[in-house]
Amino acid sequence: MWRSNEDLLFLIFEELGNDKKSLYSCLLVNRTWCVTAVSILWRNPSLFSYFGIQKKLFNVILLLLSEESKEILKNQGMNNFITETTHQRPLFNYMSFWKHLKLPILRHEIFSNIVGESNAPILRNELFKLFINKNTKFIQLTITEYFDYQVHLIPGAECCLSGLEIFYYNSKIDPNVLVGLAKICKSIKKIEINFDSYENTDSHGIFKLIEVQKNLNEFYLTDAFNRLEPFYKYLEESLIKHADTIQYLKIDWSPNTRFLSYFVNLVYLEIEKSFFIKKYNPNNLKNISLPILKILKINRVPLIATVNLIESTTGNLSEISIHCDKALRDVGCKMLIQAIYQNCPNIRYLKLSFDIKLLIPEFKNLLINCKFLIGLIIHVRNDYNFRWNKLFQILAKSSPISLFKFKFYSKEFKLKDLKLFFDNWKNRRAMLLKIIYPSFKVDQQLVSLIEQYKAKGIIENYIFSIIDCGDDYENFKWI
Repeated sequence: MWRSNEDLLFLIFEELGNDKKSLYSCLLVNRTWCVTAVSILWRNPSLFSYFGIQKKLFNVILLLLSEESKEILKNQGMNNFITETTHQRPLFNYMSFWKHLKLPILRHEIFSNIVGESNAPILRNELFKLFINKNTKFIQLTITEYFDYQVHLIPGAECCLSGLEIFYYNSKIDPNVLVGLAKICKSIKKIEINFDSYENTDSHGIFKLIEVQKNLNEFYLTDAFNRLEPFYKYLEESLIKHADTIQYLKIDWSPNTRFLSYFVNLVYLEIEKSFFIKKYNPNNLKNISLPILKILKINRVPLIATVNLIESTTGNLSEISIHCDKALRDVGCKMLIQAIYQNCPNIRYLKLSFDIKLLIPEFKNLLINCKFLIGLIIHVRNDYNFRWNKLFQILAKSSPISLFKFKFYSKEFKLKDLKLFFDNWKNRRAMLLKIIYPSFKVDQQLVSLIEQYKAKGIIENYIFSIIDCGDDYENFKWI
């Protein structure tokens, strides 16, 4: 099929994604390149709104206000927003490109620029007229601070928000806002909720919003507090209605029912929270089937539940992250490691977090049976009795040829153990090594040792870090 130069440029620039430096350079080539690059840069300008950039972004937004809105602000005494520069129209209608609306940025700029709190609603109303109307269309809406503005009642809201695909919010939101959004937003594919405070408010709004979606594919809930049990019961009932379409799921509670047994199409599952332990019925995670699950992340979930989940898969798991609920005894450690290598032959990335020693013979079996393993994270929270030397010996001797990415958390590395590990790694693929070292001062002898083996080609690259940042598997991509 024939494509115009503009179409081809757009496809190329799409590949640049969030590489703003490269996209900025395209602005200066010619008008065609400029127009194409602007449409991508302004799709989600909040990605680049940090430090002083956020203020500049707000100033551009003010330039786009209608003459009517400017007159309203002027009549209300907000002359500081109506300057000579605000009468200069931008080269582009940036609102037509904007697809990801993050309300916290607007709220921050409103309250940091307003003189007199009573003026804030006036400025907010005029800004919402600019953002929400029949000429704008957003695919993402983020509300992360207290919000009670009935956006669905703004003229043009249905046209503007009916194509919404991604919705983020926290617990500090008026449920009537959610009920209103449920009336006009039926195409949301991803919902992410963060309960950052305990507020026993009416939750019917979120249940309604979930239930009306036609193709909900992702649902993530993070709960810093334990909701009342009826909340999770109703939430489970709402989500089960989308069991055929949901493929990505994060839950922060102990299932009240055999909830997960409905979600046979999951490819990503994350379960965490110490609250899981309080009311746990092991039968709720027994004999379920997750045939196409690829990524499993478990945080402080009882051992038997973790083993049940691993056994519910059919060999398609490629990434596993397990943070155990408490110190495992040898029998528990053995059961867990056996479950991994007996059920996950195609695993590529593995994170294990324990309080005490690994059962070395079983870990050797894991390395032998998991022939496609690429990256390994070992996190030992209390490693005074952990046998790092034994682990390093097993890694050097039994690792599959595919394994070369390592991340270790430790306070107790011994130089002689690492030296032996590096010596025995000779003739293997050069490793990528990341060490999480909980000290503000990294041991210079350790640095010198690693530099020595980097020079020999045993280590391709390495990183020291005081704390860990980001997603476990993203950290395997640090080079």
